[in-house]
Amino acid sequence: MNPEVFSAAILLGSFLVMIFLRFPIAYAVGLSTVFCLLSQGQALVTLPQQMVKGVWSFSLMAVPFFITMGVLMGTGGISDKLIALANALVGWMRGGLAMVNIVASYFFGGISGSAAADTASLGSILIPMMVDEGYDDDFSIAVTITSSCEGLLVPPSHNMVIYATTAGGISVGSLFLAGYLPGALLALCLMIGSYIIAVKRNYPKGMPFSVKNFLKQLRVSGWALAAVVIVVFGVVGGVFTATESAAIAVLYSLFVSVFIYKGLDWKGVWKTLEGCIDTLAIVLILISTSSAFGYCLTTLHVPEMAANLISSISNNPIVIALLLNLILLILGMIMDMAPIILIATPILLPVATSIGLDPIQFGIMVVLNCGIGLLTPPVGSVLFIGCAVGKRPMEKVVKETLPFYLCMIVALLLITFIPDISLFIPKLCGYVPTAAGIL
Repeated sequence: MNPEVFSAAILLGSFLVMIFLRFPIAYAVGLSTVFCLLSQGQALVTLPQQMVKGVWSFSLMAVPFFITMGVLMGTGGISDKLIALANALVGWMRGGLAMVNIVASYFFGGISGSAAADTASLGSILIPMMVDEGYDDDFSIAVTITSSCEGLLVPPSHNMVIYATTAGGISVGSLFLAGYLPGALLALCLMIGSYIIAVKRNYPKGMPFSVKNFLKQLRVSGWALAAVVIVVFGVVGGVFTATESAAIAVLYSLFVSVFIYKGLDWKGVWKTLEGCIDTLAIVLILISTSSAFGYCLTTLHVPEMAANLISSISNNPIVIALLLNLILLILGMIMDMAPIILIATPILLPVATSIGLDPIQFGIMVVLNCGIGLLTPPVGSVLFIGCAVGKRPMEKVVKETLPFYLCMIVALLLITFIPDISLFIPKLCGYVPTAAGIL
């Protein structure tokens, strides 16, 4: 057997075995890298060298800041404000609270950038509220967890920063702009699915729409929504880098949470920051070990092997695009989001660009596929959080979520085959696509 093929089999095979044995992801990535290096006869000092290189990046400094910003805003009293704003906007519809849940997730996602934070924060308020209004509890949880994935697409998302860094040479600002329309499309698909179910089950409507009430709630929520404006327009306008904007957003979030909404006192701030450190430690160890894993993938020419393997199955770009989505969906069922982005991007991005997918469009596809994976057993962390918040068994929630999976797949296919859903806003701001699209 070719030595490179043998080492690649050791790398990927040992990684998959450890994943199925439920090793922590960072350990699985690190140990499989060690086995690969030993099979090649390389010095193990390569591992710490590549791990340090992986986190030695100015762009990656934005990730801790964005996570801290999201936690501060999420615990600082903005959830109620965003729910009230969403209620004023769409609460009048049939199944109004389901629509409120979906729209509130879009607003909240632009602040937290985390599906788990969205589910825990908004779900703890909206799931009991929906049940009290006559909605089925499993339906309430299903709406909450699926709509939380909007936050992965709406900027500022730290997963977008991880993808941009891993892909190399991609503008974080353009990637941020690319998330707005796909996030809105996902929300629209979920709202259509919710409306159909609401009509069938005769779920209640909310209060009639009032322009005065909407403007009032918009004014109250303006402080929270301004954080997104600071980050996105600051980066796109060239006022500051993504890292600098994230640092400014942390200070702004601290000010709003403590002095405007008064949802946090200084004791609560320190407690919140302690929680941030736990999250950051997990994310950064994943980034560092995945950097070493990626080094092995590159030196063994695994991306080229994967491209040749996929091309051998079919030369049809549509089939290859569907196959890329399928691979990402399967990975999402067994792995968490950050390691998928870090490990799969170097392998699959060359294949995606070879069939006409722009790197930014592919980034949106990767993030949405990973988001769907967060809702699927056996690893679906957001699914577990939703079930815990709603106090319902997972199997019943999954059954109620099936129609919403379909809505998310429809959104994913539209994003895959209609490039302008992702690229329209970036192109308006001067981005020049590097690929012509599949169709």
